[in-house]
Amino acid sequence: MITIKNREQIEKMRKAGKLTAEAIEAVHKAIHPGVTTKELDAIAEDYIRSRGGAPSFKGYGGFPGSICASVNEEVVHGIPSDRKLQEGDIIGIDCGVLLDGWQGDSAATFAVGKISADAQNLIDITRQSFYEGLKMCHPGMRLGDIGHAVQSYAESHGCGVVRDLCGHGIGREMHEDPEVPNFGKPGHGLRLVKGLVIAVEPMINLGTWRVRTLNDGWTCVTADGSLSGHYEHTIAITDGEPELLTLL
Repeated sequence: MITIKNREQIEKMRKAGKLTAEAIEAVHKAIHPGVTTKELDAIAEDYIRSRGGAPSFKGYGGFPGSICASVNEEVVHGIPSDRKLQEGDIIGIDCGVLLDGWQGDSAATFAVGKISADAQNLIDITRQSFYEGLKMCHPGMRLGDIGHAVQSYAESHGCGVVRDLCGHGIGREMHEDPEVPNFGKPGHGLRLVKGLVIAVEPMINLGTWRVRTLNDGWTCVTADGSLSGHYEHTIAITDGEPELLTLL
């Protein structure tokens, strides 16, 4: 069921979103060659709990971490572990926060030390594909308009757009209706209205769009082993410009 949020509810989501952004920034500052993804996970959890929130991902469907830490060819849902990051890696950090009964959800992909030009290009394309989708987030537009904008931008730069996973509605629950694909046809799908809150999250690969899930049941990787980027914000649809609720 799709829920429309009022001003007071969006204000609570704004606070949850700010804490989400702060937690990701705390992790970002700690990313360097030699750090483990489990250490990054602890930083996020400690930060969130110290400010009265709870990490939404921890225990969600049995997921063991407070963040998803996805390295290189890992698209999403990477499980924090004793793996040490190496110079030249890229890492996607996806974080969710529950604060005062409301959710925030955001993700970004970061460099570990000095990275290749291809890796930096992927990070830039992934981020910009989100902002191309954001341009469509106005009342009267449709979900297909968002997906088409993301897909068109990424594919015009030679990248693959993951189809097996998508964005989502968000509110009291981390995942609510509707699903928000990163591909689609303009003019198709649910019409956006004021008060709808969605998480738009392009997952963009340097190679094929195809993915597979590892035996751990969580980690999603590119089928061809190519690098993958992830970028996400929680967005409130308003009468004017869309509002990013997961900003510092």
